[in-house]
This record gives sequence, structure tokens and C-alpha cells, in this order.
Amino acid sequence: MLIQSPERLAAALHGTVDLTDAVCVDLDLRPHSAWLHESALDGAFFLGCLLNAEDAAHIVRHGGLVFPVLPDLPYKAFRAALYTAEELLEGYEPGRYESFFAQSRDGAIYRHYKAERRTDIVGALAHRLHDHSIDTALADYLAREDRLRRTVGIMGGHSMRRDDPRFATIAELGWKLQQSGHFVTTGGGPGAMEAGNLGAWMADHTHHELLAAVHTLAPAPTYKDAGWFDTALSVKARHPSGCESLGIPTWFYGHEPSNLFASAIAKYFANSVREDGIISLCQGGLVFAPGSAGTIQEVFQDACQNHYGSLGVISPMVFLDRDYWTRQKPVYPLLKELAQGRTYDRLLTVVDSVDECIAFLDSHPAVPV
Repeated sequence: MLIQSPERLAAALHGTVDLTDAVCVDLDLRPHSAWLHESALDGAFFLGCLLNAEDAAHIVRHGGLVFPVLPDLPYKAFRAALYTAEELLEGYEPGRYESFFAQSRDGAIYRHYKAERRTDIVGALAHRLHDHSIDTALADYLAREDRLRRTVGIMGGHSMRRDDPRFATIAELGWKLQQSGHFVTTGGGPGAMEAGNLGAWMADHTHHELLAAVHTLAPAPTYKDAGWFDTALSVKARHPSGCESLGIPTWFYGHEPSNLFASAIAKYFANSVREDGIISLCQGGLVFAPGSAGTIQEVFQDACQNHYGSLGVISPMVFLDRDYWTRQKPVYPLLKELAQGRTYDRLLTVVDSVDECIAFLDSHPAVPV
């Protein structure tokens, strides 16, 4: 039994007093001493919970384990939920771009990470604990509303400018994917990733409103431009009730801010864990927009798990922009050669339009191994 939200805690308080093998995460249990003393606790874990000293001692005496809150961190090593854009942006002052890195929660975590990641053993442990908590929270999030099966990843370059016509194309892709019942996931950063999350956010709005949002963003075309946050905040102020989508960024690339259009953000310290997670969870398929080394790495990560069927499902791989993937970066012909005789050969395609992309995904569901 996993208890990691006030709602689940309330249900437990009014139900079972058997916490045998339960896991409680990031809860304030100080008001619930009586409940703890009445409960069976053998094998129970309490991760980052606030506890009275006598209650913590009681748990340990009765077979439970307590992992305390780690002090002096700008983040929780044990998180019960994914981040939101608002939480990470907390402390930012609109109109002062530099305040993101100097004052926001996201910036503070990045500074702390950079200062300790090569020298601090305890810090490295805290990073691992945090990322494990994100794994758990992400699994819980994707288990809702059958999201895991519907998840389609949009991969592409972080340096894609907002005024690049391809940005509008990928925003339209996210918009149409969400409308057609898919659940959009990206790497959570700027560029093509932001475009995908923006499109999903705007899925309940018209195509004209989507293009207007892209137009609003264009005067600050890169994440290094002073208006990058403020233009995004302007779009969200005009359209505050966006559709849900997921972003999975990393502090390893913390100089690139998380985009503000992913409604849920699974941000990791370890980029290797993050990269593997993005590839692994997109059971509905992956769409590869133009990108450089990072995107091409993701292509072959996905190809490897499809080649060997290592995740239990073989998922479609769609390459958006025929010229880019067959001539400029001729990855697609190589992959077709690699896939000959394998199941994923028929799950590969290269297209030039958003509608072709979605039609292929809809007609080529993942194949169980």
C-alpha cells in the first residue's frame, strides 16, 4: 500500500490500521500519533515524513523503518508527486529574466546541483533518492486514465526557435495528438519539446488560437531571450485551463529551463535515467522531429528496445520531415536496414505532414512481445 497524498492518507485514517509493508511518503504525520500507535507497523516504510520523535521511535521498535527528511536541500529527496511549472517557477519576477536563475526554485536546485554533483557523497545519495521518488510519482501519474498505453513522445531539438516554421508544425502535432486521444509527452525543455507541450495545452482551443499562441511566443525565439518566460506566461494567462501533458526534463541540462506548458513535470538529476524513462514509457509511439545529437541518440535507444523487445511491447517510430531524416541526417535508411526481418520494420515510417503522422500512429498500435 502506497500512501503519498493527503487523499490517500485520509482514506487510510478512516480505514485500515494495518500498515504492514505500507510505504508512506512526504506526509505530515505529527497530528496522527494515535493512529500510528494503533497500527500494525511491521515492514512499513516512512520516507521523508514529518514525525514526532516518540512516534519515530515507536515505528522502529515495532518493525518499521524511518527515512528522515534530509536537511539543507532546496528540494525534497522524497517527493510524493511530480512538479508543476508553477512550483518550479516560484520566485521568478516577471520582466526580470535573470531572476529565474537567481531566485526561482528551479534555479536554486540547479545551482545546488552544480555545486555538489562531483564532490558531495551525501548530495549524490540525495539525488538518487529524489529520482527514485520521481520514478514512483511518474508511475502513479501514468497509471491514471490509461495514460501509459496512450502516451506518445515528441522528440526534437532543444535549439529549435519559436519563430521557426517547424515550431508551429510540432505545436500542431501536439494539438492534434491530444485531440485524437493520445497523451503527449516530451523531454520537457525548450525548442521542439516546448512546441509539443504547447500544442497539447491548447488542444481544447481552435487552430486559430493555437497559431495566435505561437505568434505570441515568437518575439522571444529562444530560451536565452529576455522575454522567454513572460511570453509563455502571457499565453497561459489568456488560456489558463490547458489540457494535460507531461514533460521530463533534467537538471543535467539545467541551463535550459523547463517549458511552462507541460502540466506535469518529472524532472530528474540523472539524465541517463531520464532518457531511458522517456523512451520506455511511450508505449503509443515516438515521433522524431528534426534534432541533433541528443535526438539521434534517442532514435537508437528506441530502436534498441524495439529490436530486442526488451520492454514487452514494440512501439511505432515516426520520423517527421522526410528530407531531414533521409538526406540531411540519413538515420531512417539505416534504421530500415537494421529492422529488416524484425517486427518493428512495419512500425517505422517517415512522413512530411502532421496528418500522416497521426494516421500512422492510429493504424499501427504497439505490438506485445
